[in-house]
Amino acid sequence: MNALVGRDAVLLGFLAALGGVVTLGFGLRRHQDHLLRQARTYAWLILGAAVLAVAMMERALLTYDFSLTYVADNGGRQVPVIFTISTLWGALAGSILLWTLILAGYTAAVVLKFRRRAVDPLVAWATLVMYSVCAFFFALMLFSGANPFTKVPGTPPANGPGPNPLLQDHPLMIIHPPMLYLGYVGFTVPFAFAVAALVTGRLGEGWLIETRRWTLLAWGFLTVGIVLGAWWSYEVLGWGGFWAWDPVENAAFLPWLCGTAFIHSVMVQERRGMLRVWNLSLVLATFCLTILGTFLTRSGVIDSVHAFTESDVGPWILTFFVIVLAVSIGLIGWRGDRLRSPGAIDSPFSREGAFLANNLLFAAFAFVVLLGTVFPLLIEAINGQQITIGGPYFNTMTEPIVLCLLFLMAIAPALPWRKASGELMRKRLLFPAWTAGLTVVACVAFGLRGGVDTLACFGLGAFAAAAAVRQLVLATRRSLADGAGPWRGIVGRANGGMIVHIGVVIIAVAFAASQAYGHRTEIPMRAGQSGHTITFLGIHTEQHSNRTSLVADVRIDGGKVYTPQISDYPADPGGGIGTPSVRSTPVDDVYLTIASPPQTPADPTVIGVTVQPLIIWLWIGGGFMAFGTLLAMLPGRRRRPVLPASAPAHEEAPVRPRRLPAGASAAVETP
Repeated sequence: MNALVGRDAVLLGFLAALGGVVTLGFGLRRHQDHLLRQARTYAWLILGAAVLAVAMMERALLTYDFSLTYVADNGGRQVPVIFTISTLWGALAGSILLWTLILAGYTAAVVLKFRRRAVDPLVAWATLVMYSVCAFFFALMLFSGANPFTKVPGTPPANGPGPNPLLQDHPLMIIHPPMLYLGYVGFTVPFAFAVAALVTGRLGEGWLIETRRWTLLAWGFLTVGIVLGAWWSYEVLGWGGFWAWDPVENAAFLPWLCGTAFIHSVMVQERRGMLRVWNLSLVLATFCLTILGTFLTRSGVIDSVHAFTESDVGPWILTFFVIVLAVSIGLIGWRGDRLRSPGAIDSPFSREGAFLANNLLFAAFAFVVLLGTVFPLLIEAINGQQITIGGPYFNTMTEPIVLCLLFLMAIAPALPWRKASGELMRKRLLFPAWTAGLTVVACVAFGLRGGVDTLACFGLGAFAAAAAVRQLVLATRRSLADGAGPWRGIVGRANGGMIVHIGVVIIAVAFAASQAYGHRTEIPMRAGQSGHTITFLGIHTEQHSNRTSLVADVRIDGGKVYTPQISDYPADPGGGIGTPSVRSTPVDDVYLTIASPPQTPADPTVIGVTVQPLIIWLWIGGGFMAFGTLLAMLPGRRRRPVLPASAPAHEEAPVRPRRLPAGASAAVETP
């Protein structure tokens, strides 16, 4: 039943997506509004099919239906229920199924949101693009090796091995991948509207208004997913780090960089009508990078703990990536003569000048990461030689970019539109500059040197954080003066963005501190033996439903006992899987692992001890970014747009209406 209903659901979703594409195509070509309205129905068929397919797969996993190849390869009666549920996205075919479900959800949400504007060509073309993407992912399950409902040939096994042991060792596995997918897939919405704007020739600010909150939502989910992924790596893999510039980590980071650049530069187009080519290119590039990341993680071309095994879906996804990239470049080239901005940057010392510099830095950042990720694959494809580009390259190349971005984070909010005067900037940056200077002096006074780059990060971080706090204080004062209450002062895109900036500063400072001042040692210890900060109490064995664990009991600083362990999974022939135990405080983390278990009762147990400062602030910084994103999605105080000085008489100023009636987007487009 599970296989039959699941396959039928996937087929229904594919046919519904194709039906939506055909119906919208005929409706747009023949200008038949009733077809455009009718096409909305297909979104609910797509969503229903995806929900049914996921329900059947979860049912198969929870009832141990080993007649399905996916369950036989990844399920197991010994696996805890919560990790049995998360097995859905623990392997290739299931992850594609979850991706399709989230994509179907976004598609239905877009159709529901714009249900009163179904006959608007901009909305119709955007919906057609989303249906097309849905059709591809359903086709991927139907016609490639990513079909989760294939049956085991012959007699089904009585039990399965369960998911990869690393995927059943921590609860973060339950929420980290779905958060990443919500971010990845969410960028389909702004991509669809960008394509629609290019196809319809409505290249003003209307499509930006339609997609601003969708973009923030996707960016927020991707941010949380990346932070949770770093946390999972830190808590599970046992190497004491949280970011290794792994190709799969980079695959998630690349669309985040382009999406961040777009979120900043879109404000210039809304306020001044400029950077139209930049914004369209950034949106299209962000979606292309999500597809490239999907290829890297699911094609088997890279060897990573985060990646899936080799399969035949790679050529499918690569072909789709090439098609999307070619269509994007073609549309930009086709509309290039109509993408000229009505205004120009009056001075580099202005907010729009800072945003342009910000764009260039993010583009450079993305290029460095993309080059370091793809170059080894290109070398291997050309001459078969395997090379590795590791942390030293990425750290060396990205460090000056990060420092420049921190500097821009401080001065950009203080810059006015058009042009800044020296007196105004001195007034606005006096407090942040003093804060930065005092921070560096305090670091040197307390002996926290660690190199010029580390001190520069601390100083620029304080500079940016103080500038953000200043903006929030001024906004709160204005809100109180207007009688709106203090909370109203931090709501809205600008003020929510300042909270995001504070989160970024917290992460940057914590990252720099952990890299500069962290240290690791390995200590052979016997029961009762004490070091400077830890006491080894002994070692024992624990039996669980899915593993047998060798557990060391270690007391830190005379307080709580922590338990690093090594676990043996019956279905994993590769040996024990280490699990660290971490004592986290606001000052530092003490990270314990079993570096070498005793071979005989008389042998010492070698305990790995890593001490890193401020690690907990990485996760706190991620919380600030998520909270700031939520506030940025809420409507803030309305401001009048700044008209370009050189705008033609027929050019309308960019506007930001709160509600748009049917067909109103055409009123803000450039003829």
